[in-house]
Amino acid sequence: MRWKKVTLVGVGLLGGSLGKALRQRRLADSVIGFVRRAASVKECQTAGAVDLATRDLSSAVEGADLVVLCTPIAQMEPLVRQMLPALRRRAIVTDVGSVKASLVRQLEKPIARAGAYFVGSHPMAGAEKMGVAAAHSRLFESAICIVTPTPNSHRAAVRHIEQLWRSVGSRVVRLAPKTHDQLVSRSSHLPHVVAAELSNYVLGHNQPGPQELLCANGFRDTTRIASGSPEMWRDIALANRDHLLEALGGFLEQLQNFKRLLKRGDAKAISAFFEDAKQRRDRWARKMGSPSPE
Repeated sequence: MRWKKVTLVGVGLLGGSLGKALRQRRLADSVIGFVRRAASVKECQTAGAVDLATRDLSSAVEGADLVVLCTPIAQMEPLVRQMLPALRRRAIVTDVGSVKASLVRQLEKPIARAGAYFVGSHPMAGAEKMGVAAAHSRLFESAICIVTPTPNSHRAAVRHIEQLWRSVGSRVVRLAPKTHDQLVSRSSHLPHVVAAELSNYVLGHNQPGPQELLCANGFRDTTRIASGSPEMWRDIALANRDHLLEALGGFLEQLQNFKRLLKRGDAKAISAFFEDAKQRRDRWARKMGSPSPE
């Protein structure tokens, strides 16, 4: 389908990439971006992410048939409450947040009372780079996008949001919000905490001077995502706290088990540990079409 007016509330990596994809594929008559800083207005338009950028939230949202929330999670609810008076009846509101259940609780009812529809979504296409300068129109191609309707969701709105993400190249999966949050706590949020702690531990001030010189490709690859937005990941960790705590508990238990094997010098069990990991990772990579090491 073709949208008449799409408003991106926040135009960073994800918002900017979506704007570029919509414009290049001619999926919208106009793409408007709401930004907070005066400098961002010119940056967004220079990057080709939007037709028009503005710092006026009401004018950005007014008349839009689709509004996409692309800010850190903690900013979404106050921005939605601010924009509700300008929200068009039967408009569809979605988001790109990495946590869904809390957003549904915060946003679904007030948006419905305004006569519009909220359908949560999560394109799993982020990167450690931030800002509209890093945006590109092919970011969502072949990426998984989770759409998280509830029993209260408007069916046509759900279909439209699924079509939105398919139209920019994503592979859409439908999940309940709570199920989404539980799964990504292990596959997305836990790896970020691990990468951050590796960076803090290995590159900490108490390590000897030559340490950083010995951080080669393995360290670089494992910690790449630690360069992501601290504000965004703070919000994600807090919003998905219960599931992340559960994932951390299971992960730490497995690490303690490996520590015991290492202390005993159990070569057979240690070999099985690495062999199981290799088989599981290689099998996943083949299934998902991801590159595997030779």
